[in-house]
Amino acid sequence: MPPNPPAARAAPDGTVAALYAARLAERRAGVEKWERIDRRIGDARLAAFGAGLLLFLIALLGNRGSEWAALPFAVAFAGLAIGHEPARRRLERARRASNFYARGLARLANLWPGTGVSGVAWLDPEHPYAADLDLFGDGSLFERLCLARTRAGEATLAEWLIAGADPATVRERQQAVLELRPCLDLREEIELLGTRERASIDPATLRSWGTAPRVFRGGRARGIANLLAAANVAAIAALLSGVGLQPLIGTVLATAVFARTQKRRVARALTGLGTATRDLVLIAGLLERLESQSFTTPLLGRIRARLATAGRPASARIARLARLLHLLETARNLFFMPFAALLAWRTLFATLIDDWRAANGPAIGEWLDAAGEFEALCSIAAYAAENPDDVMPEIVDGPARFEAHGLGHPLIPAPSSVRNDVRLGDPVQALVVSGSNMSGKSTLLRTVGTNAVLALAGAPVRAHQLRLTPLAIGATLRIQDSLREGRSRFYAEITRVRQILDLTLGDAHVLFLFDEIFHGTNSSDRRIGAEAVLRSLIASGAIGLATTHDLALAEIAANLGAAAGNVHFADTLEGGELRFDYRMKPGVVRHSNALALMRSVGLEV
Repeated sequence: MPPNPPAARAAPDGTVAALYAARLAERRAGVEKWERIDRRIGDARLAAFGAGLLLFLIALLGNRGSEWAALPFAVAFAGLAIGHEPARRRLERARRASNFYARGLARLANLWPGTGVSGVAWLDPEHPYAADLDLFGDGSLFERLCLARTRAGEATLAEWLIAGADPATVRERQQAVLELRPCLDLREEIELLGTRERASIDPATLRSWGTAPRVFRGGRARGIANLLAAANVAAIAALLSGVGLQPLIGTVLATAVFARTQKRRVARALTGLGTATRDLVLIAGLLERLESQSFTTPLLGRIRARLATAGRPASARIARLARLLHLLETARNLFFMPFAALLAWRTLFATLIDDWRAANGPAIGEWLDAAGEFEALCSIAAYAAENPDDVMPEIVDGPARFEAHGLGHPLIPAPSSVRNDVRLGDPVQALVVSGSNMSGKSTLLRTVGTNAVLALAGAPVRAHQLRLTPLAIGATLRIQDSLREGRSRFYAEITRVRQILDLTLGDAHVLFLFDEIFHGTNSSDRRIGAEAVLRSLIASGAIGLATTHDLALAEIAANLGAAAGNVHFADTLEGGELRFDYRMKPGVVRHSNALALMRSVGLEV
């Protein structure tokens, strides 16, 4: 992030942008303050070191004064070195806080694509709408929403986007988001937890480690490790007192043999943890923030209650595991490695970690789920705070319905977004959308689909008003052929259409979004196939849209009766340039702009 990002100048007017800009100025002032302190301490350390070294050399080489004259400077240098680290941590914290608000302003100015977490790990090409609606990847809905610091938070948010919730769950999430929306200080605190990097440990791996059977049963291995460590210390003391080297050789060999026999058990006890200390510190901090909050909405209260444990809180238990792992990892330090070997360090701490797992391991999954759900809600709450004009949709029961007033795409900047009213349900279940190239047909499908995804995840939507029922979404906007799989685009499309028809067998009604349906075949087969599919979906109670620039397909709506209708997007040619208003109008478009577009790029047609 540049020191003075364009977001700071381009941010739209409003209380959120003003608040972010004010806090960014405060945090940058803190950065400047701690940078000055950091420089001064560094200069003072250098001066103390130089003065002490100079006095020592003068006394040593010039035989003037005493070497003890350098002692005050050595003490000053040590004190400054000790005090420098907290100052550096304060400086790093101030920089991270500054970046937090700079990124917030970048989001408000639509300068966020490519700067966040893309979420491509959750992109399944076979999912019925994830790729079609740009849920994951650079510039995706996931990247716009996700502020999670842990893999658990990212996974939870991704799951909410790829699988809509039932009405009761959606309403509870909406309440929780509204409670968290003003909690900017809490979001900043979470951003500043741990190190700058996100926690990368896989929740499934940690959950699996926590439920694995105990490796070290009883205290035999630990007792032997402690005994050998004490024997090595005694042998070293004996060596220093002049007894000889033989006792130490014996204890060292015994310790090496013991470590060899315990190697596999140590590996089994630690499998799945890797070097998770940094991640566990972050998770412990996140749980501590969650435990310290007092919530009024039922969902947040239940999430917090999932951390309740007898005795020490979950955050303190995770923090203890992090400390044990940190101490275990010190055995890799080249200076400490010989001492660690003499103290049977790895075996000793493997037994302590195994004890921790026996006492707390089965609860790790529950704690991570709570943390992930909390982070997902905080991410949506931040989006809600940064888009105060977006509304919470109303989730209703009954036949399939999607009724939107002033609907816009959430990833298109609000000032340039053209909004439309879309009504699907009784009596019109399907709209055939005709229009020329680039007129806005595909964008309409993505607008409807993306807002449905947000609504069923518990998030606000880009609309003045939206009422909808639970919907299983299926789309064909990004169908691709596959050379590796020997699959044509048309075959991939009909496979997806079959998948969408299968969705009608589930509990939720289907929202279908067909872009240029069956355009990979001839016009006659295309018309017959499209009409049959739409008729089947309407009969099942599904609702949706199908776009086309083939005017013959627009006639399908007439054959489907009152359950289908025609709408279109139009364009005009002004001064040799095509103009689009992106307004949805009733009826069928009556002209094409294909030839005009060809001529606009220099093709002689």
